[in-house]
Amino acid sequence: MSETERERPLLASEERAYEETEKVHIVGVDEEDDANYDELGNAPRFSWKKLWLFTGPGFLMSIAFLDPGNLESDLQAGAIAGYSLIWLLMWATAIGLLIQLLSARLGVATGRHLAELCREEYPTWARMVLWIMAEIALIGADIQEVIGSAIAIKILSNGLIPLWAGVVITALDCFIFLFLENYGIRKLEAVFAILIATMAVAFAWMFGQTKPSGTELLVGALVPKLSSRTIKQAVGIVGCIIMPHNVFLHSALVQSREVDPKNRFRVKEALKYYSIESAGALAVSFIINVFVTTVFAKSFYGTDIAETIGLANAGQYLQDKYGRGYFPILYIWAIGVLAAGQSSTITGTYAGQFIMGGFLNLKMKKWVRALITRSCAIIPTMIVALVFDSSASMLDELNEWLNVLQSVQIPFAVIPLLCLVSNEQIMGSFKIQPLVQTISWIVAALVISINGYLMVDFFSGAAKSVVLLVLVIIFAVAYVLFVLYLISRGLTYTPCN
Repeated sequence: MSETERERPLLASEERAYEETEKVHIVGVDEEDDANYDELGNAPRFSWKKLWLFTGPGFLMSIAFLDPGNLESDLQAGAIAGYSLIWLLMWATAIGLLIQLLSARLGVATGRHLAELCREEYPTWARMVLWIMAEIALIGADIQEVIGSAIAIKILSNGLIPLWAGVVITALDCFIFLFLENYGIRKLEAVFAILIATMAVAFAWMFGQTKPSGTELLVGALVPKLSSRTIKQAVGIVGCIIMPHNVFLHSALVQSREVDPKNRFRVKEALKYYSIESAGALAVSFIINVFVTTVFAKSFYGTDIAETIGLANAGQYLQDKYGRGYFPILYIWAIGVLAAGQSSTITGTYAGQFIMGGFLNLKMKKWVRALITRSCAIIPTMIVALVFDSSASMLDELNEWLNVLQSVQIPFAVIPLLCLVSNEQIMGSFKIQPLVQTISWIVAALVISINGYLMVDFFSGAAKSVVLLVLVIIFAVAYVLFVLYLISRGLTYTPCN
């Protein structure tokens, strides 16, 4: 099938990730290099100017690796397992990079994002289930992110602003997002760069203040070590690498650049630059996560309070230990968490627009869609803030439930992605090769299995009544059957449209 045959033009009535006027112009930026394309398909030489223009989507994607849920996983891993799980954090980040590169490949090669393709390629009942699951995953992630921001605001205000008021303040970020979006995607990306830099500086300052052991850090990164005592933290690290909404998001973000999916040379060029940019972005996120893990490993590993540390009380524990100094470490920690929470809630709003618009093909103004997606998350978050405001332990327990919720949703983003990028009718010559397919499915099976362990472990402890146990079993059977349906449909592809 030729590139032209596989590319179906978008109709005027269809939802688009970006209008043509919103996209960053790439072609002709380096005209001398553009002339180097030849009939054999040789790409032009590397251009720093073009890499700069392609830089942005990967860093927005990387924020999901730095959200408050990930920070809590990092600090608990450090406090309970010390430096011993840094190797797992490194390989988990590499796995996350693989999945996100496949997402970017899908978006660039087809000119459509994952939610749009799910709407086109699955029957109505299946696509509605996928949409509902994606929305539930997004709401669960948003609750963690908004609560993280609210905790940071409460710390920075010395407790004057309660958790529920912090939620309201954080909810207003959708208006900031809408305001910035009017000035173009590059302005929005610049704001995210500032927020990531804020996290990097805050946690690097904490790293310098606490002075973790460089030798133990290196050993922890190079020598795999896992024990029965740290298995829960290990599962938490791997479970946080793939956020379902982020898989949908990245396939849409890459369309913010002007790349013709019918021009295979331009697609190859875009994939090259996006791969470099995404790898660099996740390298930065890995370093920031290492800062957090090692700070808590140095400070609390082997102590009596290691098991009790969570996002809500971590700052106070740090202050009790390192209270001296001109800049209190409590506030430095809160600034880093606030930057993580604010950036991730804005990207959550962004992802919500693409998910809703893609699955339902809704043509509505962006501010209306942003308000809808924000309201879906803020209302349950406000309830959480009012109920759990006075109890850090209850917030930690809620976070465990939300992590399980994310784990449940992972197959409903990853399996459609792998099926689509392996399909020549959809991807043309850019379908992934058999070796990459095999590696990707093994990685997906590993991640799904690890998250499955988390779900089984969690529900086996939670299902204390016969009725609840029966409900869990019914849910598990339906869940497995739908996952098997997604896999079988990928193996026996028949287009719906």
